[in-house]
Amino acid sequence: MIRGIHHVALATSDIDRLVNFYREGFGFEVVATMGWEKGSTRIDTIVGLKDSSCRQVMMKAGNTHIEIFQYITPEGKPVDPKRPPSDHGYTHFCVDVTDIDYEYERMKTLGMTFNCPPPTREELGNGSIRATYGRDPEGNLIELQEILDPNHAFYLDV
Repeated sequence: MIRGIHHVALATSDIDRLVNFYREGFGFEVVATMGWEKGSTRIDTIVGLKDSSCRQVMMKAGNTHIEIFQYITPEGKPVDPKRPPSDHGYTHFCVDVTDIDYEYERMKTLGMTFNCPPPTREELGNGSIRATYGRDPEGNLIELQEILDPNHAFYLDV
């Protein structure tokens, strides 16, 4: 039985920078620091790499986790930090917030860049979700979302 999504994983060239970003920006806490050295046939088989080695951190906030990898070998290749969300593959993850204006401003001070500010309530008209996309220091897309109607199907009751 599938119970739900447990975590989203990100790869980075600077694990300390990304861990600090998610800790300060979103309140994620480190729950495990792991990794492996070259020579783990089992892990190489799982990840589909040869002679891999890695630093790894699992972080938790609320009911979800983010897993961050920094591969030492083979060294990862950077992606286009302005990769459009229409490209195939993972496009973004979404963080539910209760005050999107506050979080938008706070995340900007931490270096997150946004496509646009969240729409105002007036701009939404009858809409019930205020949202905007931004990028973390690696260029990964993150959606900030505030659901205004507690009866909306997407509303999280936490």
